[in-house]
Amino acid sequence: MGPDSAPGPAVPWRKVLWERQPFPDNYVDQRFLEELRRNEGIRQYRYWAVVKEAGFVGQQLSCVAIFITLWLYMEQGLLSPVTLLWTSLVCSLLGYGLHQLLSSNVESCSEPRTHLADLQSAAIFLSFTFGFSPVLKTLTESVSTDTVYAMSAVMLLAHLVSFPYAQPSPPGILSLNAALFASVCLASRLPGALHTFAMLSCAMLVFALWPCLLQRLRENAPSQFTGVCVGVCVGGVGGLGSQSPGGAVLLALALGSVTLLCPLLLVRLQRHKDNIQGPWDEAEIHEDLSHFLR
Repeated sequence: MGPDSAPGPAVPWRKVLWERQPFPDNYVDQRFLEELRRNEGIRQYRYWAVVKEAGFVGQQLSCVAIFITLWLYMEQGLLSPVTLLWTSLVCSLLGYGLHQLLSSNVESCSEPRTHLADLQSAAIFLSFTFGFSPVLKTLTESVSTDTVYAMSAVMLLAHLVSFPYAQPSPPGILSLNAALFASVCLASRLPGALHTFAMLSCAMLVFALWPCLLQRLRENAPSQFTGVCVGVCVGGVGGLGSQSPGGAVLLALALGSVTLLCPLLLVRLQRHKDNIQGPWDEAEIHEDLSHFLR
């Protein structure tokens, strides 16, 4: 009921429930909409800022394409596992040095992780992976190749969907496990155990260590971060194009949609956003009530 149902102006209406008043429970007066607030606290996005943040999504999609390209080269015998292992080792050392350089200022106030601990973790991972490579090579022998490829595609898609793009250091448990599961499935279809070991080592470098380095670049070197994302996207399209031109075209369209079209839609649709707040909202307690819990 509205203001017209009021019994009269002689009795003023008060916005209280503990006092009996000659008004219906759903009665409001003319001041009800005076407290209406629109789009309070709405964040205004700028197009190029959104494009820069969307670059992380695009580069992660390109990383998956690069990993698939390396697997295709190894399956066709165009890339030896020794070459991939040495390349991964060099990239790991360069990335580790750059990560330590970028982390020196951030971890100055806390106790940093020692180089010996990092070396120990790497040695344990490589030892177990190398020892279990013959087992992983024969892990999916009883599974058809089409099923293996389907599982790999689903797991890589799950990796992309569940990846923590806002804070990718360390990578999310679900996204990392999905990527490693897909890597094991694909590596089991390679010719030998050394191929499997090289592929899994490369997967750990791409899906576990690379996001941590990229997050450091985003925090401490924003201009270089943009250039690295563009370089990874170009490398992903170019690498996939050497094996599948149609796949490269699809990847380029996906990257264009994610990094250019979606931010444009977000900025354009932002002007149509209409959030209203008023006296009908739930009460918000801003006072510190922690002393009641002692």
